[in-house]
Amino acid sequence: MQTESNQLINNLLALTDSLTVRVQRLKTLGEASLNKKENAEQWSVLECLEHLNLYGDYYLPEIEKAIMAQKPGSGSRVFNSGLLGNYFANLMRAAAKPGKMKSPQDKNPANSALNITTLDRFLKQQERLKTLLTQARQVDLTKTKTPISISKLVKLRLGDTFRFLVYHIERHVKQAETVAHV
Repeated sequence: MQTESNQLINNLLALTDSLTVRVQRLKTLGEASLNKKENAEQWSVLECLEHLNLYGDYYLPEIEKAIMAQKPGSGSRVFNSGLLGNYFANLMRAAAKPGKMKSPQDKNPANSALNITTLDRFLKQQERLKTLLTQARQVDLTKTKTPISISKLVKLRLGDTFRFLVYHIERHVKQAETVAHV
């Protein structure tokens, strides 16, 4: 995939804004509703968001580190997706038929004791993500790389990392809305 860098960032910012608003609406539900599960195999709304928080805890500092390591103004006008990064991003795309995927154990919040602070933490991470997306306008999204959470040896292009992260958020916000019946 090849796209204009600013257009990619604009699209990801718009999607992030939309997802933030959707999660803010979930905040109106009571804590009991946010922790409710249809069955033992399904995550609650808060478990969906905690899963995203766990990924944000890893990726947001890695993205920030990668951006800060670049010279400001080194951005390229065009982003070229990598083969692996494009695969991971498309795998997360909520618009695609979302199938069940197994979460790594360290990112699986099943049966955690969660409360409304989980939702607040998610919203703070969304603000940080928007800041990082804005800062990324100054760097080359193709040449700047970040390690993935399952292996620091494998690195994705920054544009692909952003795509993966935002599409992953989209996937689980949709899951949380389904659980909440909204």
